[in-house]
Amino acid sequence: MYRILTVCTGNICRSPMAELMLERAFTEAGIGDQVAVDSAGTTGWELGQPIDRRAAAKLDSLGISSTRHRARQFEPDWYADRDLILALDADHYTELRDDAPDPESRAKVRMLREFDPQTEGTPTSELGIYDPWFGDESDFERTWELVDGAVGGVIDFVRAAINTGK
Repeated sequence: MYRILTVCTGNICRSPMAELMLERAFTEAGIGDQVAVDSAGTTGWELGQPIDRRAAAKLDSLGISSTRHRARQFEPDWYADRDLILALDADHYTELRDDAPDPESRAKVRMLREFDPQTEGTPTSELGIYDPWFGDESDFERTWELVDGAVGGVIDFVRAAINTGK
């Protein structure tokens, strides 16, 4: 099983949206039984909380249920059992890489948007997705658009990793 973790700050907006969007996309790509996707936050601020109602509404409009989601905080032992750790913003990326226990773990940490072909050549520091929690429904729409732009690239990357056994 190839394991992916999406990470944002509180695990109630960006990372659960990415988790659930990727989960559906892997199923639609025919490899959902080979990939497990989950999410977490870099903080425990929202521990146990459901997904933000605006994120839930956006996902619901796409036929993606988010009712089972409860916020969690990233745990350091997850470096060992995840194959890919996708940061949703540059501060998450930096924190996860700085906290990685070894070079192998550090290499697993990537920015989600680096998988969007439209961002090729963009510096990592500019690949973040603004936290929609501070905004309104239009910010959640924008989050969906940015995550969606990277989904195909993540699927291609993971499919290649599965096919090569890496």
